[in-house]
Amino acid sequence: MIDQFINFVIRPPRAEYNPDQYLWEKDFTLAGKKYKRQDLELRNENGHTLQCSHYVPSPFPDGTPLPCVVYCHGNSGCRADANEAAVILLPSNITLFALDFSGSGLSGGDYVSLGWHEKNDLKVVVSYLRRNANISRIGLWGRSMGAVTSLLYGAEDPSIAGMVLDSAFSNLFQLMMELVDVYKIRVPRFTVKVALQYMRRVIQKKAKFDIMNLNTSQVAHRISIPALFGHAKDDKFIQPHHSDIIFESYAGDKSMIKFDGDHNSSRPQSYYDSVTVFFYNVLHPPRLPPADSSKVEKYYDLGDLKASAYTDENLLYEIIDGLRSIGTDVAGSSSAPPGISTAKSVGELLSDIAPVASVFDSLVIEDNSMNGDDSAQLQ
Repeated sequence: MIDQFINFVIRPPRAEYNPDQYLWEKDFTLAGKKYKRQDLELRNENGHTLQCSHYVPSPFPDGTPLPCVVYCHGNSGCRADANEAAVILLPSNITLFALDFSGSGLSGGDYVSLGWHEKNDLKVVVSYLRRNANISRIGLWGRSMGAVTSLLYGAEDPSIAGMVLDSAFSNLFQLMMELVDVYKIRVPRFTVKVALQYMRRVIQKKAKFDIMNLNTSQVAHRISIPALFGHAKDDKFIQPHHSDIIFESYAGDKSMIKFDGDHNSSRPQSYYDSVTVFFYNVLHPPRLPPADSSKVEKYYDLGDLKASAYTDENLLYEIIDGLRSIGTDVAGSSSAPPGISTAKSVGELLSDIAPVASVFDSLVIEDNSMNGDDSAQLQ
């Protein structure tokens, strides 16, 4: 039991993947617009190499800085978990930055720390983006460990424009005590506490952080960044009351969405719509000229192979395998390596971009209408 809990904290299963198979293509088309994946390496304060990808329009608009959202994955995740975020953000003229935290995916490092050291990786990424003249405002989108990372970093950097916090835990020690009950480990409670104290010493020695100090509810009152909290109602891994505790003490503008599902469930479209609206309001993406194509294209750019909506479904599933994780319980999971599921039909997979574009268009129309009213009043 002790070894299992130690591995849960600092050495969960590590996602191993081929970027060219599991990430978006180097050049791809989404909602009638062209984008590219820019892979890069950054180095954290411990000398570990961080494998990163930045998804941007192709070509990048001259003289028009765009906002960026940094996606922070869960404890067994990697940057492939951000695939679904690309569908949400890119049509809204928001660039997406994804990374493998140290100790995760293809990055250097042997251990994860459920947010403690990951916040320093996030600092490296934000510093890199701040030096990029093409980037305006910066937002954070974290899931599970990534949400904790965002909270810990947000307490140190009030310049972040907004955060989406999905399934954050409030107190690591309390979470570990709860997991003993959830998984019905039949040992006396005093024995569990003794074991956790032993684990505390082992983790301090190996991963260089104290599990007793990992408490987001103690920093939430210092954070003034607008935040959208999300949590699945049937999450048994990190129970919803953790988000409630953080939410209660959070100092910034905040809202909470509870939805059906568990810790690793795919999130409902209504939640993604709320995320789209939230980031539009806090990041203020510019309105760019329309793409050459006036329609939402019913294919993904797969190099020389363009698959129409009428292509054989079996072939499409093979093509999409590793490219997207929307609608899967694995690729978007914070506790499992990326994979693919055929839970959604091909028609659903290929049309997911349409409602996202519609949400953005409606926001722009509403924004323009409000600006027009303001101009009339000024006149």
